[in-house]
Amino acid sequence: MSGADSVDAARRITVQRLTYFPVKGCAGTDVATCAVVRTGLEHDRTFMIVNAVDGSFHSQRTLPAMAAVRPAVVDGGAGLRLTADGVESLRHDVRPEGGRRPVSMFGRPLGEAVDQGDTVADWFSEVLKAPVRLVRAPGDFDRDGWGETPGKVAYADAHALLVASQASLDDLNARISAHGGRPVPMDRFRPNIVLDGCAEPHAEDEMRRLEVGTARLAYATRATRCAVPMVDQLTGVRDGPEPIRTLARYRREPEFDNKVSFGMKAAVVRPGILSVGDAVEALFRSGQPA
Repeated sequence: MSGADSVDAARRITVQRLTYFPVKGCAGTDVATCAVVRTGLEHDRTFMIVNAVDGSFHSQRTLPAMAAVRPAVVDGGAGLRLTADGVESLRHDVRPEGGRRPVSMFGRPLGEAVDQGDTVADWFSEVLKAPVRLVRAPGDFDRDGWGETPGKVAYADAHALLVASQASLDDLNARISAHGGRPVPMDRFRPNIVLDGCAEPHAEDEMRRLEVGTARLAYATRATRCAVPMVDQLTGVRDGPEPIRTLARYRREPEFDNKVSFGMKAAVVRPGILSVGDAVEALFRSGQPA
């Protein structure tokens, strides 16, 4: 440990919640224990919904109804069970390899993805009222993240993991309530790892290394937020202006075009196993509260 950093030994920080999102933009799955692979939590964002014509990705930015689609990984990853209100559920047999199509994210090509076939494409197209395809990252997919520790990433926007703390949400909701607004749940921010026991709100911004379970994670960048946190994650309906309105009052990031931030993005330095309740040894940037 360098003299420029300090380890939080005064408080016990623990993992409060673990969530992976099998299909980018759709509902997540809470788990008690999860493997951490080089691209994040196992099964996280290995599938993506894309435009049926040009292969560009969809998220809740373009199709907020995705939030109310509930995918579940079954048979160790061999299948997906898909449910949504108003339609019959579907059991999809995953195609790990097969016909491929070019896909892109934010206008940047991501190579080719494995198309999952017409049946599941038709199901999603009916639910989302748009012509879409479901694709999966192929076995040879290799994508770099960016930031202080870039790491590897599957179909998340740009980083392996999103980490947020309960202290940050509590502080945000107190500010929302003070201005007459309605508090929001943590799922609005779609974190993979929620931490409990942080001494200060947004302490996760200053964590440069996390030893948790048998895994090691490292800071990449702060998580800037778009319109997605204004989507009700149960209904798939936009329900703004909170929390973005309140975040804009105190969490604007000049270095990121004045976007607001909540949570931090992390890379996987050492894969391992995480469990809810695991103690977190956090190495903080010098001079910041532990």
